[in-house]
Amino acid sequence: MKRRYLVLGMVAAALRGKPQAADTSYQKREIPKTDIELLYSMYNQSGDHSAITGGIGTEKLEVYAPELNLSFNHAKSTFSINAGTDVISSASTDRIDDVVSSASKRDVRYHTDIMYLRKIGKNQTEVGVGTGVSFESDYLSLPARAFVSHSTPSGLRKYNLAFSAYFDDLRWGRRADQSYKTPLQLIYPAELRYKEWYDVHNRYTFNVKAGIEQVINKRLVAAVYPEMTLQKGLLATPFHRVYFTNDSLKVENLPKQRIRVPIGLKVNWFAGSRTIIKAGYGFYRDNFGITANNFDLETGIKISPVVTLSPFVNVYRQSPARYFRPYHEHAPDAIYYSSDYDLSGFTSYRVGVGFRWAPFRYLAARGIFDEVQIRYAFFKRSDRLHAHMLSASFKFTREKKQNPNLNRN
Repeated sequence: MKRRYLVLGMVAAALRGKPQAADTSYQKREIPKTDIELLYSMYNQSGDHSAITGGIGTEKLEVYAPELNLSFNHAKSTFSINAGTDVISSASTDRIDDVVSSASKRDVRYHTDIMYLRKIGKNQTEVGVGTGVSFESDYLSLPARAFVSHSTPSGLRKYNLAFSAYFDDLRWGRRADQSYKTPLQLIYPAELRYKEWYDVHNRYTFNVKAGIEQVINKRLVAAVYPEMTLQKGLLATPFHRVYFTNDSLKVENLPKQRIRVPIGLKVNWFAGSRTIIKAGYGFYRDNFGITANNFDLETGIKISPVVTLSPFVNVYRQSPARYFRPYHEHAPDAIYYSSDYDLSGFTSYRVGVGFRWAPFRYLAARGIFDEVQIRYAFFKRSDRLHAHMLSASFKFTREKKQNPNLNRN
């Protein structure tokens, strides 16, 4: 959805270009512009393995997410702002406390991210930094990001390196409408509030991702993305229940450190003037014992000069974490335990189609309507969880009026 298309710049340049007499004192400059993207997504999920109730019970969930992206582009720099809200309705969330159909059924997440990118030298190197904030009733997250990329003089190879860190506080009670009297406390299931189960409430995540992108020939581009993530702190979810074989009940407990090592391979093949095939493979392993493989395939088919259809399919398979057991199957002497089916062994499938209409029409003297994208996907997991996902984005560009004297020596 957030991909940038080279044809945008080409068509926009053609639209605004006007014949003029040769002038050797004229220097070509990129016209500053603002990209505006409006997004709206909907997610609807059903299942019967809620971790809140120990691996049984409804996983019904609905999410409605409006979002706004602004990007201010200049010749050497780009400043972008992303802001959005996720309205989350979850039936199982009611089971944290003992009041069904309470205010806890609905939650709202607010998030904002900012990023600054700067080109260096002959535009072969780009560096960037970013931060933001994300919070809802049961967590506050403060990210920090840094990014650098470098292209070879030929433009056939590009190197990327990105670092990010997230500092999360998992205490409940930040929203003014919370029904819990004491603010900023870890929230446990109603019947397990007779003691404090954890002496920490923070989670720290550090991620390093590299990338090498190579143009092999005029039709084929390949890339590899090795990555490593380190998480420390409270990695369990305080309001997840776990039932044991001796009928005892505890709050989920997981190790306080997790190392994740994914690696991704991607290939883009330009099969013809109307077709692009994108294929990817991902491998994942962590110290919880999970090993996963992911395959995805997407085909962009240009139906007309302004309409593109993109059917896609994704297949994912993972082994279970060593700390996972279903409802009522954990041994009483277990040190770490979870009945969260996200940590179980499963196979999932995601199929869907994307629609893109890109007329690149002027709406005003300096305003361009770039494109509309709509994507639908159906998701199904072998543990009977399934979901529908629908998203739409609308992109516009506003060019800033430029002083013609700036183009002269």
